[in-house]
Amino acid sequence: MIVTFGERMIFLCLILILVNAGQGQECTTIIKNREYSCSGKNLTQIPSSLPFTVTSLDFSFNFLSSLQKCVFPVLLNLEVLDLTRCHIKHIEIDTFYNVKNLITLILTGNPITYFGPGCLNSVNNLQKLFLVDVGLSSLQLQINNLTELQELRVGTNNIQSISLPPFLSTFKDFSLLDLHANNISIIKTDDTALLREIDRNMTLILSRNPLLHIEPGAFQGIYLKEFHIQSAFVSLDAQKECLEALAGLSVDKLFIGSYRMQWKVKVSDASYLDGLCSVNFNEIYFVLKEWSDSEIHLFRCMINATKFTVKRGYFKSMDYTQFHHLKELYLGHTSLSVVPFISHIPSLEKLVVKNNRPMTFNGINDLPLLQFVDLSGNFLIMKDCCSQFFQRTPNIRYMNLSQNSEIGMIDKPFSGLDLLEVLDLHRTQLILFFYFGFLHGLKNLKYLDISYTSITFTRQIFFQNMNNLTVLKMAGNSFRGDALTYLLQNLTGLEVLDISHCGIEEISRRTFTGTQKIRHLCLSQNKLMILDFLAQPELNPLTSLYVDKNSITSIPLHVLQNLPTNLLEFDLSSNPIDCSCSQTDFISWIIQNQNILKQPKNIFCKTFLPSSDFRATDFDIDSCVHKKRLTIVLSVCFVIVVVLLSLLVYRFQFYLQYCCILLSGYRSPGQEECSYDAFVIFSSYDEVWVMNELMENLENGVPPIQLCLHMRDFQAGKSIASNIIDEGIMGSRKIIVVVSQHFIDSSWCRFEFELAQSRFMMERNANIIIIILEDVEERKTKKVFGLHKHLKKNTYLKWSRDTLSKMRFWIRLRKAIIDH
Repeated sequence: MIVTFGERMIFLCLILILVNAGQGQECTTIIKNREYSCSGKNLTQIPSSLPFTVTSLDFSFNFLSSLQKCVFPVLLNLEVLDLTRCHIKHIEIDTFYNVKNLITLILTGNPITYFGPGCLNSVNNLQKLFLVDVGLSSLQLQINNLTELQELRVGTNNIQSISLPPFLSTFKDFSLLDLHANNISIIKTDDTALLREIDRNMTLILSRNPLLHIEPGAFQGIYLKEFHIQSAFVSLDAQKECLEALAGLSVDKLFIGSYRMQWKVKVSDASYLDGLCSVNFNEIYFVLKEWSDSEIHLFRCMINATKFTVKRGYFKSMDYTQFHHLKELYLGHTSLSVVPFISHIPSLEKLVVKNNRPMTFNGINDLPLLQFVDLSGNFLIMKDCCSQFFQRTPNIRYMNLSQNSEIGMIDKPFSGLDLLEVLDLHRTQLILFFYFGFLHGLKNLKYLDISYTSITFTRQIFFQNMNNLTVLKMAGNSFRGDALTYLLQNLTGLEVLDISHCGIEEISRRTFTGTQKIRHLCLSQNKLMILDFLAQPELNPLTSLYVDKNSITSIPLHVLQNLPTNLLEFDLSSNPIDCSCSQTDFISWIIQNQNILKQPKNIFCKTFLPSSDFRATDFDIDSCVHKKRLTIVLSVCFVIVVVLLSLLVYRFQFYLQYCCILLSGYRSPGQEECSYDAFVIFSSYDEVWVMNELMENLENGVPPIQLCLHMRDFQAGKSIASNIIDEGIMGSRKIIVVVSQHFIDSSWCRFEFELAQSRFMMERNANIIIIILEDVEERKTKKVFGLHKHLKKNTYLKWSRDTLSKMRFWIRLRKAIIDH
């Protein structure tokens, strides 16, 4: 069997990987699906645990002193490899064999002293190679096999010439050479021969090199897409000479001036940029640190530019520059005090003048092609905006007047600007004289930002005929009364709404009627406590909702169950969440939906200590379940006890009444003289016998005996129970009980008898006289508490109809009553 060289290499690599795997260094942190980072882990080798599907690996800031054969595990899907500052000194042959499909290789910041012959032979698909700050001294690199190479970045080295190896001319996609911060001081015609041969959209970066001399004609006939020469000259004289030597160069975008804004330098001769007159360019970008008292001819070589960008500069005027083809003008922080007069540039399509010191604006007119205007951050004061300042500019579609001082608007301020699609006025104080016509005519408006403009919205209609508006930002303003309820009803196309920091306390369910496309809703930093409006069907398309920094303590379950189904991001942070057992549904929802909650770790419970940082996601819901169960058990027990007590009270209501009355007003016979000799307890069915026999014989006999009968002697207006006790039992010396079948069946008779027993039990006297009016079965006497026992232990009188028995009955009864 013949073994090929490739198979032998794979076999050798597998052995090395297995050996290294025993060291077990792990590092992988997943950034995205197949992107891994091992940055700054102090690792000394590539971990073997990386999955073979990884496409991007950041291994920067580790320790790999050398890259040997098969240092990488087999990662055939790897496309991006970052080995920045890994202390690499040696790169051996076939180092990248197992990662042969690399597209981007970054070796920045490694002190490489040895590149093995053919060390990059395996990565034939490489498109971007970073060899920044690796100690290179020339561009003569052994990369002739990298035919797919597009970008070569070799900045911050010690390269002294821009001479390129001849084979680069065959790289059909090679388009960027970054030589910034090297040691290139002289450029000769021979050095640029290959650039002339390539003749394609190349980007050449020579910024921060100490250029001293460029041979005239070195760039003659060369076309570049971008040419960067910021801070690339040793002196202003060298800059002037080198710019003149660029004659014949054609470039689409030219970047000159300072690399970044430094201290300003005064020059006596403003012609130091005149060399640009011999360079053909479309767009120019620069930071201008030089300044001169004479600025008349400063930009005279730029009059043919189509785009003019000054990020920073110290010039005070540019009204004398007659641009012929200018389409875009960008002026960053400059010394201008007035927005330049540009009405003489009819080709202008885009104007940006921003972040300057307080400026004045006299307006622009007669610019039919102007579409984009950005005058933000200039502290402008405009008394009658905006038609007066933009006359005969009908095609403006973008207008940014934000972060200025004050803008006044009278009637129909945007008349003549009907095509406006984007209007940004945020953080500019607006003085509105007529609220109704504020946005009149802007039927094509798609984006409106009037945040922090000191507007107080009322029920007057602001947004009429604005069905195309998709983004509306009104943060930092205020609403009078229920203005918000009616303000949005005509905005049928609205998708993004920001009404944060407006002091809103409540939002009506009718607020979003008609706005059925809202996807992003920001209500941060208000005073909302209730979010019931979220259950409205108009908000179903909502994907992002921000209600952070409000006063929300809880959200009812029916609202949570009816939240928009498409919701992907929900910010509830910095609200005083009620983490109590009464809100377990809400807390459970927070815990279970952390995937859509923004910053769930910043949702804190405010019902413990105001200064505590107890997270809602850490709340123990199980403890509430146990508490609920205990509460239910205790509640059931309490109900059972109450029911039982109620039944007992009902069953013994008479005894309770007696006890209450007895405890509140008990008096013994010794304390007060009794009014009656005896109190008669009898059934109403036995009333005839009591009246005709008992009362007749006792009260009319000698001596007369005073009886107490409840139907005759009780006081009117008093309760029956009180009369029985006060007038009957407590007001009589003896108690006569007339026992019959009717007595047994009467609850009142049983009650009176039991009260009588209670009294005489307390006095320890047997003063109850029982009269058996008719025979009663023994078992029935047990129905009356104490009667059966009393009959067993005490003598009683039995009524008989024969004459002799009657005589003995009355004698014995009278004697029993009279005896003490």
